[in-house]
Amino acid sequence: MKKRRFGRTMHNSTLAVFGAVALGQIDQPSADKVMQQVIDAGINHIDVAPSYGQAEARLGPWMPRIREDFFLGCKTMERSKQGAINEFHESMERLQVEYFDLYQLHAVTEMAELDKCTEKGSALEGVIEMREKGLTRFIGITGHGMQAPAIFIEALNRFDFDSVLFPINPTLFSSDDYRAQALALLSICEEKDVGVMIIKSVAKEPWGDREHHYHTWYVPFEEEEAIQRNINFVLSQKLTHICTPGDYRLLDKVFNACEDFAPMKAAEQEALIGKLSDLETIF
Repeated sequence: MKKRRFGRTMHNSTLAVFGAVALGQIDQPSADKVMQQVIDAGINHIDVAPSYGQAEARLGPWMPRIREDFFLGCKTMERSKQGAINEFHESMERLQVEYFDLYQLHAVTEMAELDKCTEKGSALEGVIEMREKGLTRFIGITGHGMQAPAIFIEALNRFDFDSVLFPINPTLFSSDDYRAQALALLSICEEKDVGVMIIKSVAKEPWGDREHHYHTWYVPFEEEEAIQRNINFVLSQKLTHICTPGDYRLLDKVFNACEDFAPMKAAEQEALIGKLSDLETIF
C-alpha cells in the first residue's frame, strides 16, 4: 500500500490507518483474525482509544510482538491533568507497551471542550508531562461534528499539535462553510507540517431509527465502487490518511480501495459534491 509522510513525525504511514475501534465489540479469536488481516495488508499505523470498548484488551496480546512494526497512537477523553496521566498509564498497561508514538486529546467537539483541554491543570499539561518523560513522542487532537475544523484551527493557535483527526467526505463538503473551514485547516496543517487523519470517509447517512447492522456511528457505503469513490475523494485532499471504519467487516474493501487509490480530479470532485444536497450534521 502507498505511504505518505505523517507530518513532522517523519513516519511514512500507509494511506490506511487501522482504526482499532473495529476490535471493540468482538472476541479475542475474531480480533486475532482481524490483526492478521491488518498485518497482511501491510498497514503500519494503528489508532486506538480506551473508549473503544474492548479494543485495547484485544490489541494488547499482539503488541509485544509487533510494537516496532507500527506507529501507535492512543487517546484520552479525560480533561484534567491527573485524569489524562492516569488514563495514559492504564492504556499502556492494557496494550502492554512502554511508550506511544502519538497521544491525542480525544473527542474535542466544542470550543468549551477545547478550553477544558488546554487551560491550566488540563489534560494537555498531563500529556506534555508524558512527552517530557519520553512516554509519547507526539501530541495530537481529535474530534468530529460540523465545528471540528474551526475548533482545530483554534487549537493550533493555542498549541503546536503534531496531528489532527477529523471527518471529511463528499456529503460534508456539500456544506460550503464546512468545506471552507476544512480546507483552511488542511492549509494550516501543511504550513505547520501537521499530520492529518480523516474519519467517516465512507459514511453514507445517519442510522436514524434503523437497526444498526454495522458497528459504525453512521450507515456506511457497502458497495466497492462507492467505497472506492469516497476514498479517492478523501485521499485527493492534501496530506490526508484514512482512519478505517469501526467495523472489521468493511476492512477488506477499504484496504483494497486504498491500494487502488487514484487521485480524483478537481472537476470530478465538484461533480460528486454537486450531487449531494441533504447534509446531515451527524457526520
